[in-house]
Amino acid sequence: MGSTSLNHGGIGSSRTTTSFKSSSSSVDWLGREMLDMNIRDRTLEEDDDKDSEPEVIDSVGAEAGHVIATTVGGRNGQSRQNISYIAEHVVGTGSFGVVFQAKCRETGEIVAIKKVLQDKRYKNRELQIMQMLDHPNIVALKHNFFSTTDKEELYLNLVLEFVPETVYRVAKHYTRMNQRMPLIYVKLYTYQICRSLAYIHNCIGICHRDIKPQNLLVNPHTHQLKLCDFGSAKVL
Repeated sequence: MGSTSLNHGGIGSSRTTTSFKSSSSSVDWLGREMLDMNIRDRTLEEDDDKDSEPEVIDSVGAEAGHVIATTVGGRNGQSRQNISYIAEHVVGTGSFGVVFQAKCRETGEIVAIKKVLQDKRYKNRELQIMQMLDHPNIVALKHNFFSTTDKEELYLNLVLEFVPETVYRVAKHYTRMNQRMPLIYVKLYTYQICRSLAYIHNCIGICHRDIKPQNLLVNPHTHQLKLCDFGSAKVL
């Protein structure tokens, strides 16, 4: 996460020091708790969880085990490199297309690939916006490529960094346990959401237009939050 300080107390204040130590220990404890929550167990998810749809999407190359090969680089003096991904399972679907988890065969890196039907007459607005963004609280675009199906349909593939959880799933975990989400989680996530929005609004001039828990990714090991899905975003 960013280096911006959250400490507004006086320098050398014993109250501030005590508060900081208490918060740090709380974060460490919550980190251990979050790893024990088993929120990855999708068998416990309710039917209304839109982030966990069936794992086979016909005709778009997202079937488990499907291999996607592409070439990256070749611009600005960069050497061209062949990369292939193995689709593992679908993590999200919608009218836009499909998002699936994949593994790079060459490096073993886990990524998320968002595959959307592309109209050949127009440029993809989401791709143009993603190429403008660079912030620790926004999911990073690694590269992109196009693919076609047997029906000559053109698809845009956005290769994104993979973040395993969402605020939606974390909140659902506590709901099932009849508990409130710990306040420190609420503060951590709210702060990072505000950072991402301040960046896209003030620095880039973009409105996301689809802020919801499903579009707020969370790393359970670091608690870093990342805003994703700029499919509805527009330049202000």
